Amino acid sequence: MSTGVRVMVVDDHPMWREGVARDLTEAGHLVVATSGEGRQAVRVAAAVRPDVVVLDLQLPDVSGVEVIRGLRAALPDVRVLMLSASGEPQSVLDAVKAGATGYLVKSAAPAEFLDAVRRTAAGEPVFTPGLAGLVLGEYRRLATGPAAPHDPAPRLTERETEVLRLVAKGLSYKQIAERLGLSHRTVQNHVQNTLGKLQLHNRVELTRYAIEQGLDD
Repeated sequence: MSTGVRVMVVDDHPMWREGVARDLTEAGHLVVATSGEGRQAVRVAAAVRPDVVVLDLQLPDVSGVEVIRGLRAALPDVRVLMLSASGEPQSVLDAVKAGATGYLVKSAAPAEFLDAVRRTAAGEPVFTPGLAGLVLGEYRRLATGPAAPHDPAPRLTERETEVLRLVAKGLSYKQIAERLGLSHRTVQNHVQNTLGKLQLHNRVELTRYAIEQGLDD
C-alpha cells in the first residue's frame, strides 16, 4: 500500500505538467489527475479527492486564485501548493488569502519541491525563502487593525502555548521538535489539539492567531 501523497497537478504547459507529475511519481507519490484548465481542475478534483493540488497561478480560463476558492469550496480539507513563475508579493498574498497552504516559485530545486509537497500535505505552510516573511508581515499589519469582539481565549496547556509561540516565529514542525526535544508526531498532535480548541482550520490561521496574541515576540 502506498504511503505517498495523493496529488493533482494543474498547469497549462503540458511539458512542465508532465515533468512535475513524473517527479512526484518517482518520489513515491500518487498523481491522481492532471489538468491544464482551472474550471476543469475544480470539477476533476471534486471527483478524485487529492490530498494536495499543485497549482499554477496563471491559467488560460480563470486565475489560480479563483481555482483555490473553487477547490476549497468543493474540498474544504484539500491543501493547495502554488507553483508559479511569479514571486510578486501581491500574487503570494492573494493566493494565501484565498486559502493556499504554500507558495513556491518554479525555479525551486526538485528536492525542495518534493519536500514542499510532503510538508503541504502535513498542513505546514511552505514558502520560497523570503516569501514567508512577507506573509507574516501582512498578518502583523492586519493584527494591528481594530480588534473585533471575541469570546475569551480557550485555555491552552503550557506546552501547547510553547509550541504555538514557535509556530508564530515561522519554525517548521521538525525545527520545533528539535528545539523542544519532542517527536515530530508529538508536535503535530499539539498543533492539532490547539487548532481544535481555537476552532481554526490550518497552520496559516494558527500563525495569524499567534501573532494577534503577541506570541511572535
